[in-house]
Amino acid sequence: MSFKKIALAHGAGGSAQNELLKIITSSITEKCYRGGVGLDELDDGGSIPLENIEIVFSADAHTVSPIFFPGGNIGSLAVAGTINDVLMMGARPLAISDTIVVEEGFDTLQLKEILDSMNRVAREAGVSIICGDFKVVPRGKLDQIIISTSGVGIVEKGKIIVDAGLRPGNKIILSGMMGDHGIAILASREGMEFDTKLISDSAPLVDVVNAALAAGKITAMKDPTRGGVAAALNEWAEKSEVSIWIDEESVPIRKEVEGACEMFGMDPFEITCEGCILIGVDDRDAENVLAAIRGTKHGKNASIIGEVRQDHPKKVILKTRIGGHRIIEMPYGEPIPRVC
Repeated sequence: MSFKKIALAHGAGGSAQNELLKIITSSITEKCYRGGVGLDELDDGGSIPLENIEIVFSADAHTVSPIFFPGGNIGSLAVAGTINDVLMMGARPLAISDTIVVEEGFDTLQLKEILDSMNRVAREAGVSIICGDFKVVPRGKLDQIIISTSGVGIVEKGKIIVDAGLRPGNKIILSGMMGDHGIAILASREGMEFDTKLISDSAPLVDVVNAALAAGKITAMKDPTRGGVAAALNEWAEKSEVSIWIDEESVPIRKEVEGACEMFGMDPFEITCEGCILIGVDDRDAENVLAAIRGTKHGKNASIIGEVRQDHPKKVILKTRIGGHRIIEMPYGEPIPRVC
């Protein structure tokens, strides 16, 4: 272990967090149930194999600041994020639990607004919030509120989708604009204004995933949250032992996001997304899957952004707009802390 104290970066989805996860996973021995996906795989969730189906189970905690931001709040983000984690493994999400911990003195009207947003997202996704817990800690012992959610879904046995599923020749689809959520949070904190209002893209992506699965062979899915597209692609390349080649010109991104990243010296590929997903798809089905995704509410801006190759395994390589190439590295941490 190369560090003695935990820093913000250790929860930010990059290489620092991966170092901490090695400590966590090495300390736990009971981490796989009867051959299902377990803790060692470090996928978006785990699975419990039954006779004909597998139960997919995922958990997450949310500490976003500010708790209300353009396009959502900590509650809507928590429910959408957990639903998406279940979806990433090819499962149909069914139910969610939520645990809410608030600081003494938290405003009940704000709590009601958060709960209403959680219910609204669950209703949109066809998911029920079936259990939970509520705790209060003394004033000054917590920054307002933390929400922890768990999600359960089902998938036909043997049809789990995992990060290690990419194969050479696959195409990579990004289902929406890159970096909207992280920059919306940053803009809210810094009081930044754009020519057009930038809002978080946080949303449950049931429509996008259902369309993709119905249109072709999907080999991998991942939501590029903490660490952004850069972290998600590097995890794929590492686990699948392939290289991923991205065409910068094909990546959907708003000029406001690019401008903010230039202003603050950040790489847009490292910015958190909460309403788009990366999809690996068989090259023969790529155009059909793309067309199906573009026909959904949340996938109108989808694009094929790259492909999978065998050479230079475990690398992510970007073809830049000016024709050069650079390595997209695994970020050390999320450049904008507390975005989810």
